[in-house]
Amino acid sequence: MFNHGGLVPTNSSAAVNHPALDITAREILARATPAPPHFVIYSDKFVSGLTGPPDASLVTGYNVFALAFLLTEGPFDKAEEWTQLTAAQRSAVKAQYAAAGIKIVVSVFGSTDAPTSSGADPVATANTMAAFVTEFSLDGIDVDYEDFNAINAGDGKAEAWLTTFTQQLRTQLPQGEFILTHAPVAPWFSPGKFGGGAYLTVNQNVGSLIDWYNVQFYNQGTTEYTTCSGLLTASSSTWPQSAVFQIAASGVSLNKIVIGKPATTGDASNGFIDPSTLAGCLAQAKAQGWSAGAMVWEYPDAGASWIQTVRSQAFPE
Repeated sequence: MFNHGGLVPTNSSAAVNHPALDITAREILARATPAPPHFVIYSDKFVSGLTGPPDASLVTGYNVFALAFLLTEGPFDKAEEWTQLTAAQRSAVKAQYAAAGIKIVVSVFGSTDAPTSSGADPVATANTMAAFVTEFSLDGIDVDYEDFNAINAGDGKAEAWLTTFTQQLRTQLPQGEFILTHAPVAPWFSPGKFGGGAYLTVNQNVGSLIDWYNVQFYNQGTTEYTTCSGLLTASSSTWPQSAVFQIAASGVSLNKIVIGKPATTGDASNGFIDPSTLAGCLAQAKAQGWSAGAMVWEYPDAGASWIQTVRSQAFPE
């Protein structure tokens, strides 16, 4: 395990350490929601010899590190590892990451959890998950809701569940103090494909409470979102109107649409774009007024070099 004990707590922002601010105010400033572009990396995979996040130097270039996953039945994988560190170790990691400009959040649900279908109460679930964020001194929460059966049912129950869940999260994790993101698959923004409206409905209901979307532009078909045009301006007829600028045309704030991609072909069934090509796609998008950022699944298959390449044309470090 990486020895976090020798790190000296620091923060890159002088304002956070201003002597006139009380401790609570400093903590809130340290957590304040970052402006775009957002560069998000998920961490779920077991890494031998490592408990919790890696040294911040290994994820230079990102500004959000997402520990996966907190499920309705409790924390697993990297989220669980975070709880296994001592409070002093967590504090040292947080300080090192803050000095590098990186927020640490927990991602909830993922592909193995189906909270609507399983009958989980959205208010109680939100309260429990928000309490995890505060108890373990995290900067926020990412809602990786993948209850496909509930969305596909088309009866509006999934959208209502997500709406209530998000509203309740915000009562516990106030906007501007904590990050709150969602990570929908891109097709959930296709108009007219889902009876309940999927994420177009969620965005209409609670989009103002969500800081940004880590959109999964992968695992949706072998030829889906694999070119710059298919990713940015013209999705296929299978999932119509679900490319970045088409999603924005449906009413989602353009700079809340973070482009999510797998690190390697092995990190997803399909949807991979090599980092150099992806860098060109981001440059094209930026030239058209977009600056939301990029997300990758997952560490350690992606690290500092991946994001350096992906940022190189549009957002060089």
